[in-house]
Amino acid sequence: MKKSNKNVLVIDIGGSNVKILATGETERIKIPSGSEFTPEQMVPLVRENAAEWSFDVITMGFPGVVKHNKIKSEPVNMGSGWMDFDFEKAFDCPVKILNDAAMQALGSYEGKKLLFLGLGTGLGTAMVMNQTIFPIEGGHLPYKKSTFESYIGKSYLFNSGQKRWEKHVSKAVEIFRDTFQPEDIVLGGGNSKLLTEVPEGCRLGTNQNAFKGGFRLWEEDFWV
Repeated sequence: MKKSNKNVLVIDIGGSNVKILATGETERIKIPSGSEFTPEQMVPLVRENAAEWSFDVITMGFPGVVKHNKIKSEPVNMGSGWMDFDFEKAFDCPVKILNDAAMQALGSYEGKKLLFLGLGTGLGTAMVMNQTIFPIEGGHLPYKKSTFESYIGKSYLFNSGQKRWEKHVSKAVEIFRDTFQPEDIVLGGGNSKLLTEVPEGCRLGTNQNAFKGGFRLWEEDFWV
């Protein structure tokens, strides 16, 4: 069922860059973020870069816990002030906020019970089934001597090397598959393209799916 034919601005927030794209546009715009980046800095930069685009509503993918359209945790790799910031007031339009992995999962969804694993700075995890989006903080679950994120995140890849990293990615896929019994597994995030071999039963996603998910949230009926 169609919910909206409004023009949407999608904001994909990351620890290195904020990426934006609006309905009808073909080229995304990247805005540098960083470890001290705050929402007070982001809003005017997004407004400036999207000044020539037409949009009525916003979808925002945020790298942290989001519940009922509210940010519930400050980001690990950016500045503070995100939890209490009023984005609808700042942008003067309706804003839907969801976890960034959940947004990319929604863009990857093809109707089957989907498990999404985002291989980036950390490990983003989400599921989509029966028109419902389930953000999962799977990266923080115990694994080996620490958590999944500690062995699959960007720092482990650079410190321990490609071969060891890929071994842990494959093991994580195996464990998450056994746990959640998905029909479809998508490996996304910036580091997924570094895999020399895609684990059996998985397919590679693309960061463009984040924007697809952001648009889709307004176009179709999904529960978050």
